[in-house]
Amino acid sequence: MHLKLKQEWILGERIGGGGFGQVYAAMSATGETAVAKLVPMAPGAERELLFVELTGVRNVVPVIDSGQTDNAWVIIMPRAQKSLRQHLNETNGPLGIADTVAILSDIAVTLADLDGKVVHRDLKPENVLLLNGRWCLADFGISRYAEATTAPDTRKYALSPPYAGPERWRNERATITTDIYSLGVIAYELLSGMLPFTGSDMYDFREQHLHDDPAHLSSVPAPLGALIEECLYKAAEARPSPSNVVARLARITEKAPSTGLAKLEEANRAEAIRRAELGRRESEFRSEAERRTALADAAMKSLARIADALKEAISEAAPSAKVRAKRGGGWGIRLNQAELEFASAVITSPNPWGSWTPPSFDVVANTTIGIRFPVDRYGYEGRSHSLWYCDAQSKGQYQWHETAFMVSPFIAKRGRQDPFMMDPGEESAKALGNGMAEWQVAWPFTPLIVGDVDEFINRWAGWFADAAQGQLGHPSTMPERSPQGSWRQR
Repeated sequence: MHLKLKQEWILGERIGGGGFGQVYAAMSATGETAVAKLVPMAPGAERELLFVELTGVRNVVPVIDSGQTDNAWVIIMPRAQKSLRQHLNETNGPLGIADTVAILSDIAVTLADLDGKVVHRDLKPENVLLLNGRWCLADFGISRYAEATTAPDTRKYALSPPYAGPERWRNERATITTDIYSLGVIAYELLSGMLPFTGSDMYDFREQHLHDDPAHLSSVPAPLGALIEECLYKAAEARPSPSNVVARLARITEKAPSTGLAKLEEANRAEAIRRAELGRRESEFRSEAERRTALADAAMKSLARIADALKEAISEAAPSAKVRAKRGGGWGIRLNQAELEFASAVITSPNPWGSWTPPSFDVVANTTIGIRFPVDRYGYEGRSHSLWYCDAQSKGQYQWHETAFMVSPFIAKRGRQDPFMMDPGEESAKALGNGMAEWQVAWPFTPLIVGDVDEFINRWAGWFADAAQGQLGHPSTMPERSPQGSWRQR
């Protein structure tokens, strides 16, 4: 295939791919050997052309010609000796300290020159090429200008899982410290022959990059070990700058420090380990908060459908009933002297159980439903149930569950409501525990499935009808339905 750019080029065999395009061997009309990268004209692909005009940056594979065909942009670059990935495959094991520092230094110099200008966003051994005795960065396919705002063509969701920093997994803005994190992963791999995180799939990689710390490198000088650990901090703001990395790598190649400085460097590494743990905990907290926010959003949406289905069914069956909004977003329906109330949901605290042993499942949101009427001659005024959005039956599978509580039959105490609701808290934790307590579960944890709540609607409509006619009384037995085995135990 012939290409007419600024020069004429003849394309040979395909030798690889990366970013968005395919790479082919190329030769100019004058016999100059090179490689040609053909980038399909798809959204975001123009980012490949960022480096056509990039000047003043060391250790970047240069673009010696460029242009386009009918359906692709073309970039012509010198043909490198090999990639860092090929180099690792050839050595078949960890590299020595000197070789590692030399490679990292070449890459760090490039990042220092790019700082404030461009973020690579896909730094990995496949994109580091040996050219003219230097390890150079290539394949800026998902790079972006440092000051650019996030846009669809930045390919924010494109990443290489083993090397992507925590902020990439959160779809946050990438900065030069994102590349520093990837450099830390590469450094770890060079020295150990293994990745710091070896997730088997995207989910595993995400969890490990966000929450886990890699095993500490053994037999690595304290200054180098500390530097790598700092590059791998979960908090992007805590990672060293590229220029700091360059300076520290340069000092590592100098003569061994005195005893006092060696002790200080070891103390610095201990501090790096401590900060890494703090960053891991912060990252875990942020990820857990994000997880609960997403679950809470799903809870509110599904509850709205359940509540609307109940309100619509009762309003159609009893058009004379009066519907009124409750403060905070709930509602009530009144018929005669009885009122059915559906409260608005609230977000549950991550640990609402006080000093009591928490249940084995997690509650994200909760609300209540109940029927109330004037107290009858037996001191009874209705019943209420709890609705908890939780994974009560299957770990990690969240949905709304209906349940209710009662006073232990061993306690001579009776309330005006029976059964009654409880919010997630110390008292409900006692009811859910294995021992004897004042409170017990009176209604099994019953899943409420959106679109299939006929039993739920019919049951509450029946209780509401009985209450409106003065016929709803204390249940004849308690609990009405056996709750045993309806929630996960420890």
